[in-house]
Amino acid sequence: MKSIGSYVIVILAICSLAFYSFSTEKISVAENSNLSEGLALNYHAVNDSIDRNHAEALNTNIKHTFSPDLGKTYVGFKEALGFKESRGNYFTVNTLGYLGKYQFGKETLKIIGIYNPVKFLKNPELQEKAFLANTERNKWILRRDIKNYVGKTINGVVITESGILAAAHLAGPGNVKKYLRSYGAVGFNDAYGTSVAHYMKKFSGYDTSFVKPNQKAKVKKV
Repeated sequence: MKSIGSYVIVILAICSLAFYSFSTEKISVAENSNLSEGLALNYHAVNDSIDRNHAEALNTNIKHTFSPDLGKTYVGFKEALGFKESRGNYFTVNTLGYLGKYQFGKETLKIIGIYNPVKFLKNPELQEKAFLANTERNKWILRRDIKNYVGKTINGVVITESGILAAAHLAGPGNVKKYLRSYGAVGFNDAYGTSVAHYMKKFSGYDTSFVKPNQKAKVKKV
């Protein structure tokens, strides 16, 4: 009789333990459900069996998938030119002292109203405004050449407005005038050997209608 009683006690203890475990699990699930309610859980879990290199490759592909295609827009034009000049680095100074993303010289900055190169180098917004102002000024200086030479072919390159403006950024509008009006006989190379003809070709065909010719283009205070 005593052994039967002990057996019943053991059975009751096991049942109680099972019930407690089940109740705790339900509470845990309910708590987690409340915590996760309203959260956007759209993420991709990477299996542990996938090596780090493959995971990084996946992340790279995702970034590329969502990168906007700037195409032949004005933004595409300035970003392509900025990448060519400095790899898009706002804070770089080259061996000749040219500054920032678009590699401005100090004298050019003065023309468009910027007299503090240190402040200029630290301010990406100021650099973007400087690029637009300088391009507007160059477009005004070259307005007749744009009208007369766009669509013509010089040294195997079809002349476009964006090519002219890019070349003016490289060499200055005066050297671009000489190149166009001599039909390529008078060229120009910068200190690193980059030519007007190269920029005419590399940056051809962008839509730069956003840039308005402005003789007195200046950078407004940021």
